[in-house]
Amino acid sequence: MYPVYASKKRGLSLDEKREKMLQIFYDSQDFFLLKELEKMGPKKGVISQSVKDVIQTLVDDDLVLKDKIGTSVYFWSLPSCAGNQLRSVKLKLESDIQSSKKKLADLIEQCNALKKGREESDEREVALSELRAVEEKHSQLKNEMGQYSDNDPATFEAKKKAIEVALTSANRWTDNIFTLRQWCSNNFPQAKEQLEQLYNEVGITEDFDYVELPAVISPDTAAYQTLDNSFMVNSKCKDEI
Repeated sequence: MYPVYASKKRGLSLDEKREKMLQIFYDSQDFFLLKELEKMGPKKGVISQSVKDVIQTLVDDDLVLKDKIGTSVYFWSLPSCAGNQLRSVKLKLESDIQSSKKKLADLIEQCNALKKGREESDEREVALSELRAVEEKHSQLKNEMGQYSDNDPATFEAKKKAIEVALTSANRWTDNIFTLRQWCSNNFPQAKEQLEQLYNEVGITEDFDYVELPAVISPDTAAYQTLDNSFMVNSKCKDEI
């Protein structure tokens, strides 16, 4: 024969604990301190350690009331409290139902209003087809405009001004480099070879000079590339200095 073990008693759920603690108030219709409730809870199957949390959930739901008298906090609840709470919940739910019904009616009315003029018909299908064609043409033209954006007068003028600023900056740093070279030559004549080697390493070669551009240039011209290269060289020299 196998030994028979008694099944472990299932613990109470939170709702069951709430019901047990409420029953203490309803049966006595008295006021209690928390420590008194913690002593009475185990008699109803609610361990003392969980009494405080259970009571707090009842207070949060307005099923148990509490008040501080002096330094003590008293808890109480009457059957009428639960009735009042249920009536309040019932009224709120009824109000929510009425509000939801009104919103539903408004949405149905709006939906019916939007359907007017949108009934399926040959005329509507033709109009929609024409609209799609216009939208496709608009998209096509927009893409074509994007391809010619580089030739836009405003864009060209902005690039031209940017080139002028770059040219001025490049020549200003070119002038500074010439001034620095002259100063080095005057103060370190014995280091002429070392200085020339340094100049070559940073891109200051024999043909290094001020940048001159024609009145109008385009990005694919040699002059544009000259400006770009000179600007990069002068920027590098600026960093070295």
